[in-house]
Amino acid sequence: QVQVVESGGGLVQAGGSLRLSCAASISILSIRAMDWYRQAPEKQRELVASITGSGITTYVDSVKGRFTISRDNARNTVYLQMNSLKPEDTAVYYCKAQWWGLLGDYWGQGTQVTVSS
Repeated sequence: QVQVVESGGGLVQAGGSLRLSCAASISILSIRAMDWYRQAPEKQRELVASITGSGITTYVDSVKGRFTISRDNARNTVYLQMNSLKPEDTAVYYCKAQWWGLLGDYWGQGTQVTVSS
C-alpha cells in the first residue's frame, strides 16, 4: 500500500524556520509530482509548492524567496524548507504525491505549523 507521511511541523516564532518532510513508502524516482498544500482554519486548501519528476519547482507567490522544495531520492523524501516564517503561514501542511503508472493522488495526514507573532 502506497503511503506518504509528513513530519516536521511545530510551533515557531515569526522569523523562524522549519523543515517539513514527506516520506513515501515507495521510490520517488518515478513521481509525476509531489506537492505541498496548506489549509488554514476556515480557508480553502492552497497549493504552496511543487516539484516534478524532472525537478522543476513552482511556488505560490506568498512563499517565493522564503520556502524551498527539494527531494532526496535515496530517502524517498521530499522536503519543504520554510524560512522567515510569518503568522499567516500558520496552517496544516499536507503532502500529495502522484506517480507515473499509478492511478490517483496520495495524500498524507498533515502536519500542523503554527507561527506565533
